[in-house]
Amino acid sequence: MLTIGVDIGGTKVAAGVVDDNGEIVEHTLRPTAADRPDVVAETVADVVRELSAGREIEAVGVGAAGFVDESRSMVRFAPNLAWREEPLQKKISGLVGLPVVIENDANAMAWGETRFGAGRGQSHVVCLTLGTGIGGGLVIDGALYRGRWGMGAELGHMQVLPGGRLCGCGNIGCWEQYASGQALVKDAREIAAAEPDRARVLLGLADGTIEGEEITEAARQGDDASLAAFRSLADWLGQGMADLVAILDPGCFIVGGGVSRAADLFIDRARETFAERLTGRGHRPLAEIRLAELGASAGVVGAADLARQR
Repeated sequence: MLTIGVDIGGTKVAAGVVDDNGEIVEHTLRPTAADRPDVVAETVADVVRELSAGREIEAVGVGAAGFVDESRSMVRFAPNLAWREEPLQKKISGLVGLPVVIENDANAMAWGETRFGAGRGQSHVVCLTLGTGIGGGLVIDGALYRGRWGMGAELGHMQVLPGGRLCGCGNIGCWEQYASGQALVKDAREIAAAEPDRARVLLGLADGTIEGEEITEAARQGDDASLAAFRSLADWLGQGMADLVAILDPGCFIVGGGVSRAADLFIDRARETFAERLTGRGHRPLAEIRLAELGASAGVVGAADLARQR
């Protein structure tokens, strides 16, 4: 059975035809008109028509970066797209004439990784997407956990530091302000401004603008400021995972997203911090911390499989 998975982000729409084994048969990519909801729906319909040509498609799954309601049909709110109470499922289904399931993009990634990636064989999984912020997805007893209103697992918005940094969600001290790509950049910039001698390599690479790629390269060259920023990210990541264990008791964490491409610079320290901060440490099994395997395809694969199991 073939289904189509679509992953809608702030800048692009990625889509693919996916078979029963989670393999992508064909893939395509389009830019996203983030400020024009109707155009986004039409773009999704266009890629579905393109990928459906000459194939029998059973259904379409769409991963959307926003709050998706409990019926998996409406996007209540999206921080990076102009969706407010957007009836996305109805619009797309009407355009393509196929059953459509809408899911939060991080949930779709978590499902894809659990079914076909790093979480294979696990029934209790916490998936973390480290990008600009932190996306989260939960699989509990082998089922995707969505919460009463469909808006659960917004793990990046746990408050970890009262009175801390202002978050884009409007709250203060959210986890993603300390363990994400934007946190890494903020920390490195602050250190470089206060102690430029610690950031000589970074400042030389950045040429005036410090971003994640320069921080990663500088850290691999031994730059002290960049390494300190990665240490801070690792400690906050490990602490947050330890806190989640106290609530969820998962068997496995999966860490993905763009920041995970630099995992060699932080994942071992995150594992150490996690073990040190764990409630009941020494008297409970230690959840595994694995790196995601499906990369940028996880959301497409997960959305397609959720449509298959609708």
